[in-house]
Amino acid sequence: MALSPAARRSLWLTAFAAAMGVLEAAVVVYLRELYYPGGFRFPIERMPERVALVEIAREAATVVMLLSVAALARRRGLDGFFVFAYLFGVWDLVYYAGLRGVLGWPESLGAWDILFLIPVPWLSPVIYPVVVSLLLVAGYVAHEITEARGRSIAPSRLGWLISVLGALGIVTAFCWRSRDVLEGRVPERFPSALFWASLAAAAAPFVLAAVAGLRAPRARDDVAPR
Repeated sequence: MALSPAARRSLWLTAFAAAMGVLEAAVVVYLRELYYPGGFRFPIERMPERVALVEIAREAATVVMLLSVAALARRRGLDGFFVFAYLFGVWDLVYYAGLRGVLGWPESLGAWDILFLIPVPWLSPVIYPVVVSLLLVAGYVAHEITEARGRSIAPSRLGWLISVLGALGIVTAFCWRSRDVLEGRVPERFPSALFWASLAAAAAPFVLAAVAGLRAPRARDDVAPR
C-alpha cells in the first residue's frame, strides 16, 4: 500500500535524524577513544583548546543542519517548528542509543553528561535530555495527527510566552552546573525542581492546544455540503 505524502515525509525526516544521531555518536566515540580511553567520568580532563573550538563549531553546524531541513520540509504555519523539534528529539535519542550500543555508556539514566557547549557547558544526568527528546517527538506526532484532521496546534500569545519562559528555565537548569566542568569538579546535584517546573510550563500550552485540536471536529465537517 502506498504511503501518504505526510507518511513519506515523516519517514524521510526520521531517516535523516537517525543518521545524524549515528554520526554524532560516532564522533563522540572517536573523541572518547582519544581523550578518555579509561572511560568518561567526572571530573573530566579538558580537551586542547583548538579541539574544543572545533567541537563548538561542529555543534553549531549540527543545529544549522537541523534548522535547514526543517525549513525545507516546512508546509505552513508552525510546521517547521514541530519538524525541528522532531528532528532534534530523534537525533538525541539515537545518539544515546548509539553510545550505549558501542561503549556501554550511559550505564544508567542517572549518569552525568555534557550535553552542549554553547555558550557554556550544559550538564545533567542523561534522563533529563531524554525526557525532553521524548516530549519533542510526541509533540510532532500530535501535530501530524491534528494536521490530518485539518486542525493545528497553535498556542495563544500568552501560551507562547509561558512556553518560552519554560524553555529558558530548562536551559538554565542544564547550565546550572557548568562551572563544575570549567573548574574540574564532580557535579553533585542537578536542579531537578527547576527542570520539572520549567518543563511543565514549556509543554502545557502545547498540550492544551493539542487537546483542543484533537477534540475539535474535522475541518471538512464544519463546511456545509454543496
